[in-house]
Amino acid sequence: MNFSNMTSAHFIFIPTVLFVGICIGWVLGSRAARDAYAMELHKRGSRLKTQGSGQDGAGLKSQGSGDL
Repeated sequence: MNFSNMTSAHFIFIPTVLFVGICIGWVLGSRAARDAYAMELHKRGSRLKTQGSGQDGAGLKSQGSGDL
């Protein structure tokens, strides 16, 4: 491998491409994580609604709704 034929553009181009790839991966990964978190919250909310309606509110009392 003859490194004398490489231009100085390699020292600019390769890190730039690497940095762009990292940025794209960061954006796509953060979107996927945000979507997964929103889906989990939606599942928890719908699960609580079905438990509450199926037990006529008894499930909410057992979770400590603050009966004094």
